Amino acid sequence: MKATVSAVPVAVGDVVEAGQVVVILEVMKMEHPLTTAVRARIESVDVEVGAAVAEGQALVTLRAVAEAVPPSSSASSSSGRGAPDGAGATGERADLAELRRRRALLGDDARPEAVTKRHDRGQRTARENVADLVDLGSFQEYGGFAFAAQESRRDREELQARTPADGLVTGLATVNAALVGADRAACAVVAYDYTVLAGTQGHRNHAKKDRMFELAERMRLPVVLFAEGGGGRPGDTDMPIVAGLDTRAFELFAKLSGHVPTVGVVAGRCFAGNAALLGCCDVVIASADSNIGMGGPAMIEGGGLGTFAPEEIGPIDVQVANGVVDVAVAGEAEAVAVARQYLSYFQGPVEGWAAPDQTSLRTLVPENRKRIYDVRAVVDGLADDGSVLELRRGFGSGMVTALVRLEGEPIGVLANDPGHLGGAIDSDSADKAARFLQLCDAHRLPVLYLCDTPGFMVGPEAETTAQVRHFSRMFVTAASMTVPFGTVVLRKGYGLGAQSMAGGSFKAGLFTLSWPTGEFGGMGLEGAVKLGFRRELDAIEDPAARQEAFDHMVAAAYRHGEALNMAAHLEIDDVIDPAETRARVLAAFRADSSKRKGRPNIDTW
Repeated sequence: MKATVSAVPVAVGDVVEAGQVVVILEVMKMEHPLTTAVRARIESVDVEVGAAVAEGQALVTLRAVAEAVPPSSSASSSSGRGAPDGAGATGERADLAELRRRRALLGDDARPEAVTKRHDRGQRTARENVADLVDLGSFQEYGGFAFAAQESRRDREELQARTPADGLVTGLATVNAALVGADRAACAVVAYDYTVLAGTQGHRNHAKKDRMFELAERMRLPVVLFAEGGGGRPGDTDMPIVAGLDTRAFELFAKLSGHVPTVGVVAGRCFAGNAALLGCCDVVIASADSNIGMGGPAMIEGGGLGTFAPEEIGPIDVQVANGVVDVAVAGEAEAVAVARQYLSYFQGPVEGWAAPDQTSLRTLVPENRKRIYDVRAVVDGLADDGSVLELRRGFGSGMVTALVRLEGEPIGVLANDPGHLGGAIDSDSADKAARFLQLCDAHRLPVLYLCDTPGFMVGPEAETTAQVRHFSRMFVTAASMTVPFGTVVLRKGYGLGAQSMAGGSFKAGLFTLSWPTGEFGGMGLEGAVKLGFRRELDAIEDPAARQEAFDHMVAAAYRHGEALNMAAHLEIDDVIDPAETRARVLAAFRADSSKRKGRPNIDTW
């Protein structure tokens, strides 16, 4: 095979050192440098640049020399010994130097004014939030060298400097590796950078999201989304599109629902496309300064619906009360801490747990059956110390939904709150419960129901909320659950409401247990007596005697419906000392070794 002489970096009379390049040949578009094995003087150069040479042909004639001869200027400037090929005055190759320059543009240090403005508002940058979330040194960035697709209207160097990463920081990392082990800690991170074009969704950062979401599905990785931003970006010009409605990010992210945990974090403004992605998340964590809306001020005004400041659209108090926000926090540092905690429940068991004194559970439910109590104290008393994370506390107040650990094992807890409507289940509470069941089922967490309900809410006003449909979600969702679940009745277990707090039936779960304070019936016992014995009571003319008879019937009904009698008739599995609850629940959940496929997705509502 012939070669072409592409360079002869030496001249006649030069003294070259061992290992120095004397001729460069090109074969198959690749350069092959030829070096001398000894210190030598160039006697002749037998070829010219551009000449075709064959195997065995003389190229350069050399004579070995032993004396110390200073190298000539031509030899010292050749690309042989000394600085690497392409190195500058510093000794660093030009390509590596350019890499370092471009990478430096990605950091917060490259844009001090934007960072200062952010800090002056009491907010952190996207990269600060990512660094706080992930384990030290674990973040591997993807697509960092992208910039806004606007070269037809702006200088490339300006775009590189002012639109780093196209306003979206993406990559893979580990989260909680020290807690759960590196093999269970992998995570994908997608963080909008509000300092770049207001965190809008650009052409290239859409492609970056697509890449992350596809990897998350392929590798079964949780995704943490920092969603602050203004939605679609109309200023990108470097692509032949009309409307861009074929963007795949929303489809790809929605497909992750039910397959991997997805966490949305918001601080500041989150509108339009950013909010749409946020709404796909399993859980939404938002700071006190958040505004969340499907349309921002510009979209609202463009639709002829009025002029509003961003702060007027979807403030935190609105989005907590209506159930959009699962966990409200003070600021970004707390939001990131909650995101780490939330992820940990889906990363598996942990060691080093501690538990409260279980005997304290014996006194949490009052002996006075009409006295309210704090059901959250029951949840805290059952769970490992510091392991409770309550979701959607400001919505559906009659139901408490929380992720907890028992002996390091993560589970979901669903509890009626007797402080709200006496524990009756209304539409919002039912929706809250049903979605929480889906969350636990999708991500393989056992569910513990803590039942204390007089039933579902009744009355004309309740029916205006479409309660028939909303309440039934608890039955339909539970009927398709694949994870272990069971019920502990704390006090009231009446009617359909109680059945919904047991997966549809007291025989549906692995166990239905009751504390000694448990009381049961097909409906509230006072109402049952009034309906069932109306004729007998109406026949008693004296009001005092009628009330005495009624009280006697109610007392008899309570004796009939007490926990021990329910257990005697095998309608529940056992009555237990409250201090035994942790042990009984754990034993049952650990005994269920079935591995069934979970649900395909989690409702956004």
